[in-house]
Amino acid sequence: MILSPMRFKNFVWPHNPRVYSITYERKIAVHKIPFGRHYLQSLGQTRRVLRGEGEFVGEGAYDTFKELATVFYEETPGVLAHPVWMTTTAWFAGLELRQEPRRDYVAYSFEFWEVMTDGNNGELERRTTAKPGTGTGTADTGQGTLWHTVVRGDTLWGIARKYGVALNRIIALNPDIRNPNLIYPGQRVRIS
Repeated sequence: MILSPMRFKNFVWPHNPRVYSITYERKIAVHKIPFGRHYLQSLGQTRRVLRGEGEFVGEGAYDTFKELATVFYEETPGVLAHPVWMTTTAWFAGLELRQEPRRDYVAYSFEFWEVMTDGNNGELERRTTAKPGTGTGTADTGQGTLWHTVVRGDTLWGIARKYGVALNRIIALNPDIRNPNLIYPGQRVRIS
């Protein structure tokens, strides 16, 4: 199976990092009850963290690392597309050079923190203004913004092709779409 390359904002990994770990965490409160008992209460899920490590190899490996570091210095979250994990909006929270850099080899590690945008245990709200089944599959504009209402059979790739817009651009404009392979009839997709 060939996996798509990992990407964050405008940086696309030349080959996927070799190690990934995804941490899911739930905060739990312990309430003590008389006679040595206790009651556990879930305080909700916290951010998910994607950590990994990899290497850039070949002529220009250090230049590739510098490009990744430039993306790290940007002070905004962005769309993180992982080859196996869901696409999400995340902060680039950590980047570490793992050894003395050489022109042809750089070992590094990284960390991304998923953006938590509401009180639904980190799940982004779907902004669907049309009722399911009423989508026209056509665009509507509102105050200079172009939207497409999803109909059965639509894919983000097909929508991007229809409007002549790069798929990465549509993914970036729609951070509420957590998995670009899964959209629903009636959902509105921002095109521009």
